[in-house]
This record gives sequence, C-alpha cells and structure tokens, in this order.
Amino acid sequence: MKQEEPDLDAVIRQRIRALRVARGWSLDTLAARCFLSPSTLSRIETGHRRIALDQLVPIARALETTLDLLVETEDEDVVIRPQRNEMRGRTVWTLAKERAPHNMTVAKMLIEERLAPRDSEESASQGGVHPGRDWFMVLSGTLHLRLGERDILVEAGSAAEFSCMTPHAVGAHNGPVEILSIFTQEGERAHLDD
Repeated sequence: MKQEEPDLDAVIRQRIRALRVARGWSLDTLAARCFLSPSTLSRIETGHRRIALDQLVPIARALETTLDLLVETEDEDVVIRPQRNEMRGRTVWTLAKERAPHNMTVAKMLIEERLAPRDSEESASQGGVHPGRDWFMVLSGTLHLRLGERDILVEAGSAAEFSCMTPHAVGAHNGPVEILSIFTQEGERAHLDD
C-alpha cells in the first residue's frame, strides 16, 4: 500500500511552528522579527491563510534557516543501505546517502588489524597527518589510538576527538573493534579512499 504524500503547505506550516517553539518564541516575537502581524503568522501556522513567497522569505530569515530547508520535500526512502567496503585491513560502511553538513562523512568501521610496535620498522610508516579534525566513538572492543608520541586505549562507550595535524593511526587492541567515526573531507580522503 503506497503511503500518501503529505501536503507541502502543511509540512511548511509545521516546520515554521516547530522552529518557533524550539526557540521558545511566542507568535509576537517571531512576528516582530519577520515584520508580519501576530494574527497573520497565527493564520499561516494554523492553515487559515495561504502561504505567500514574500512571507516565507522573511519568516525563514527570522528563524535563522533557509527557504530551501523550509520548503524541501521529505525523502521517500529514509533507510540507508550502506555498502560494505574492505580496505587496508578495515571494513567500512558509509552511513549517509550524501555528504553531511559542513562536508563531513559519517562511517562505521570494523578494525581487526593491530598497530605495529613502536620500535619496529613497520611502525615508522604508521601515523599520517592531514588538515582537519577526526572524531570517533568506540561501539565495541577497545581501540588503540597512536597520537603523536602517545598510545591511548579507547574502550567501548568512549569517544575521542583530535587535531589531524598530529601524526595518528588506529588499530585493534586484543580483538576486533567497531567505531562510529565522523571525518572532515580531508579525513575522508586520508582514511577512506583506497
């Protein structure tokens, strides 16, 4: 059975009201910010007045959003079916259909490979740098984070955020580790591109 598409005007009205209420603003407050009367704004929110473009622009501006976000239609399929990618001893699932705001990428990673001991030749090649910041949360297992001269164990339920201008590398500690990670565009290129 096909679900009926919601009325776009009704969706816009709901968004205006929800954004206003989330900011703790009364109708009077929003009306003053967008130079409309409170009664006009009330009729717009309740559906007793048609929404005109020349009203939406100042309303969006007052609510500190864009017209595009206020009127965008909802995605038909909100379920993401991430593709499994094997790379450099890791399994990666990218968790978005398109890039997140601020050019961030969200990914789940399964890491099974351990980091080489610091005194080995193989260790010298571990630890890259790139602009930006990395952030991750350990979902299961324990992650070995090598950050500059420090070795840090990050356990399940803990998170880490750091500047990527410090040489860094990650590996599993005593078994596989699953993490949820957010990368800047530079971090995505450094960590996810083959």
